[in-house]
Amino acid sequence: MTTPGRNEPQTLADAHAVASARRPKPGSNLATWLKFHKENARMYQAVSDVDRAHHHELKYWVGYEERKANEVAAQIQKEKSQAS
Repeated sequence: MTTPGRNEPQTLADAHAVASARRPKPGSNLATWLKFHKENARMYQAVSDVDRAHHHELKYWVGYEERKANEVAAQIQKEKSQAS
C-alpha cells in the first residue's frame, strides 16, 4: 500500500486538480502523454488508499489512466514498427 506524501494530493478532488494542472498541451508527443497517464494512475492509486470515501471512484480513475497509458504505448509501438 502506497500513501501520498505530505505535499501530494490527499483527496479525489486534489488528484483531479493535479492531473488537470499537469496535463500536456495538445499536440505533445506520445512519450509525454504516456508519462502523464502512468503518473496519473500511480497518483490515483496512492490517493485511493487515503480517501476511503472515494475509494471506488479513485479505482475507476486508476483503471482509466492505465487503459489510456496502454493505448498510447500501443500507438508508440505501431509508429515504431511502421518506421522500420
